[in-house]
Amino acid sequence: LELAQAYHRLGVEVTLLARNTLLTRDDPELGAALQQAFEAEGIRVLNQAQAERISYDAGRFTVAFGAGQVEAERLLVATGRQPNTEGLALDKAGVTTDRNGAIIVDDHLRTSAANIYAAGDCSTMPQLVYVAAAAGTRAAINMTGGDASLDLSVVPAVVFTDPSVATVGLDEGQARTAGIETISRRLDLENVPRALANFDTRGFVKLVAEARTGRLIGAQILAHNAGEMIQTAALAIRHRMTVQELGDTLFPYLVMAEGIKLAAQTFSKDVSQLSCCAG
Repeated sequence: LELAQAYHRLGVEVTLLARNTLLTRDDPELGAALQQAFEAEGIRVLNQAQAERISYDAGRFTVAFGAGQVEAERLLVATGRQPNTEGLALDKAGVTTDRNGAIIVDDHLRTSAANIYAAGDCSTMPQLVYVAAAAGTRAAINMTGGDASLDLSVVPAVVFTDPSVATVGLDEGQARTAGIETISRRLDLENVPRALANFDTRGFVKLVAEARTGRLIGAQILAHNAGEMIQTAALAIRHRMTVQELGDTLFPYLVMAEGIKLAAQTFSKDVSQLSCCAG
């Protein structure tokens, strides 16, 4: 997605084929809103377009899928990463992998084999550089006799499109799968003063809370610089804050992160009726 938008802004005509929909692993509202933003600037998005056949002739690629085909001068394949463990004979060392070849590790980065550790994209951890760096540090500590664990209960993630996408914790679907009853609120950016000042109200802030306690358990943001906002929600989740506590927290006026406070306030107030900075 990031590369598709970058090439488009460099002047290339871009068609994006999605096997399902955009951001299919996240809250559906994120993918739908990002697609709308892409199409508004001229990027063609085709959903449910699982490539079935690719051919190349006379300098052009043809990609065939269920509903038809597209032609292009260049083809960018971005279908994810798979651990490159096939030739390591890990089974002989007693190291267990999942069906995709990822090495299964515990929170101390230990594999199923004594004294063998794994970290980074070869393992079952999220494929994020900061997760790999933290895991590598802890694996080194543990290999030399230490006792360091890696808590992956709160992992923020960012997709650097424009508007960008940032998530942390559980969305409504993930919470439902986990058997957690939730309440959620979505605040469109037209209600965030800084977004209005930026003349860019594309996107929203969505917060997911546990229904019984009001504790924040997830956040999904589509906004310009959403990645700069998401850590506020991550810290709130880490410290088990309720949406009431988050809404009562003082935020500086005219910053995008104030959108998180306003979204928290929507659980009990109509923020469209509040004056500037109303607490």
